[in-house]
Amino acid sequence: MMSGSMTNTGLAGAGITMVFGGVRALDHVDFELREGEIMGLIGPNGAGKSTLVNVLSGFQKPTEGLVWLDGVDITAKLSHRRAQVGLVRTFQSVRLFSGLSVFENLIASGLGRARTSVATATARAKEVAQVLDLHDSLESDASSLSHGLERLVGIGRALAALPRFLLLDEPAAGLNEAESDELGRILARVRDAYGCGICVIEHDMRLIMSLCERIDVLDSGAIIARGTASEVQRDPRVIEAYLGVA
Repeated sequence: MMSGSMTNTGLAGAGITMVFGGVRALDHVDFELREGEIMGLIGPNGAGKSTLVNVLSGFQKPTEGLVWLDGVDITAKLSHRRAQVGLVRTFQSVRLFSGLSVFENLIASGLGRARTSVATATARAKEVAQVLDLHDSLESDASSLSHGLERLVGIGRALAALPRFLLLDEPAAGLNEAESDELGRILARVRDAYGCGICVIEHDMRLIMSLCERIDVLDSGAIIARGTASEVQRDPRVIEAYLGVA
């Protein structure tokens, strides 16, 4: 079980297990994310990273285990209900509303929050655009964006929903090194601006090791290591399962 303190604040999971037709995709995984921190979740393909995010965000119900938000059991709460109380996620595939501008995409996401007026959603969209430096693209059609800008707007839509906890599923996928470095600076700026806890699920080790204060490593559905970037990089289990020999 998780420590008692983590069940009282933040996003936490304990004993999360997911079985698909006899295949154990997650095996008693514990998880914690505090407000104001950036953590990484890494591991080889098929390790269970996206499945864990699906469980935490309410898109899949675990076979076993519990998910808490500030000490409240939200295991049975639907994904949109979790989003309304501040638990927001992105997906590997960014699907913007084509035919709408970048600004309209941000406003539409803000309106998904319960009891949010157009004026409030518009003000939030302007604020998010400033933090993400999207001003030059606000009037662009979402279908005309470059890959890197598309992924950034996807993060912007998540921010427009007022997250306290943000789960980013491979935000750097397809980005070159310069774009990935810029993404790291932007995510640090997001944390500083909003104080939200951010979990980055990634294969981009340059981004993870430079950005994240602590890292969880999944392999075959189980946590095999957790710690700082330097601790994880030196862990023999992580080197064998994922990082390889330098």
